[in-house]
Amino acid sequence: MRYTHHNIGHPASLADLEVQILRDMALLNLPPRAWTPDMPGVLDVAVIGGGVMGLVALAALQRVGIVNTRAFDRAPAGREGPWITYARMETLRTRKEAAGPALGLPSLTFRAWFEAQFGQAAWDEMGLIPRQQWMEYLVWYRRMLNLPVKNDAPVTSVTPKGPLVELVAGGETVLARRVVIATGLDGLGAPTMPPVAARVPRRFVAHGADMIDMAALAGKRVAVVGAGASAMDNAAAALEAGAASVDIFIRRPDIPRVDKFTGIGSQGMTQGYMGLPDATKWAFMVEGERAQIPPPRHSVLRVSRHANARFHLSSPILDLAEESGAVAVTTPKGRYPVDFAIFATGFSVDFAQRPEFAALDGRVRLWRDAYVPPPGLEHEGIGAMPYLGPAFEFLPKAGGEAFNIHCFAYPAVPSHGKITSGVPSISDGATRLAQGIARSIFVEDEALHLQNFRDFAAPELFGDEWTDADLKEPFHV
Repeated sequence: MRYTHHNIGHPASLADLEVQILRDMALLNLPPRAWTPDMPGVLDVAVIGGGVMGLVALAALQRVGIVNTRAFDRAPAGREGPWITYARMETLRTRKEAAGPALGLPSLTFRAWFEAQFGQAAWDEMGLIPRQQWMEYLVWYRRMLNLPVKNDAPVTSVTPKGPLVELVAGGETVLARRVVIATGLDGLGAPTMPPVAARVPRRFVAHGADMIDMAALAGKRVAVVGAGASAMDNAAAALEAGAASVDIFIRRPDIPRVDKFTGIGSQGMTQGYMGLPDATKWAFMVEGERAQIPPPRHSVLRVSRHANARFHLSSPILDLAEESGAVAVTTPKGRYPVDFAIFATGFSVDFAQRPEFAALDGRVRLWRDAYVPPPGLEHEGIGAMPYLGPAFEFLPKAGGEAFNIHCFAYPAVPSHGKITSGVPSISDGATRLAQGIARSIFVEDEALHLQNFRDFAAPELFGDEWTDADLKEPFHV
């Protein structure tokens, strides 16, 4: 392997890094031998989503010897997830040192991929990871691990069929023993806008996760509703596209300033949260929701550097009305004429809004089914989240039948903590998921494994390794 003299220990090229990865995997005996029984026409695991969560799920399953898998993604290859579609931030919000989906292999990290091409000095100079470059890394990660993803294959139905699950993806009907939903932030519902947004024709409003033609907003007056990172990203994108003005309407009296979950992040939180009692988990979630996550400082500065950006605090939207081909936005502080409004107001958990999950509606145990909070700690949004088992599996409502579907997406946060809502801990989450699925499949096949154990008869010894002492002449003193 070639190394540069001035950068000892670093692969000199991406090709060298790929050789190193193969060597590292061989040293760790990865991937291990496949062990699940062959079931013709049935996948061991089908994954919905080929973005970063779907990829790391496939890779973690591979690490535990489950290789009869496939992910299905509605996007063309190389356009999975938000990174080069509707995401409008300049960089990832996560610190660049986060190991991400590397699953414990240093040579599989973004940093290793980046330094192999651009060197350590370029890494040292980088602040945060550009989102387009992150997408390039994920394309490489998928190729390097040979992960099976079928693109242009939207999943249109997910139906439990006894111990199996039936999917229709890209017009193909697929049976699987387990299904993993790895659909990121939109998870199990849809982008959410308040009812007031429906008071004007749809051409005047969009959700922050919609595919918005920002160039068409040049010279326009734009309203952005929300105070989170997505709100700032959309406001900045509109300003940079030449919007005449952008008014950011924030219902709170101040923009959130403290990221509590980042402040207490640790391996203790990552590994220990799952063991907390429901009351403590609920308290964490409600406190976090009430405090909210602040937008990154650099995202706010990206907006405020424009003189035609205006922040309106204590300004919930009371009304929208079409007036003279535009929209009048009413808040407690006045009325503001705009040409277009972007609602950066998050996502809901609502199976009824996702036709592909219609068969699960009313069957999945939710937090409101499992836990009654004390007075003053009620929270409708958290109550609507799924109450998941230790391997992210959906649990049935009381008296219902179990089904083998796992939620490895944002709605898992109340049950498992923040290991499905960002880059830093996704390897820990994927490992938990894969090990849980491996355990459940093995237990499900216990009779087969016991019979295989009984039938196994390949000898280690053949009888020619020693001589029977009774065949020798006796020893006389």
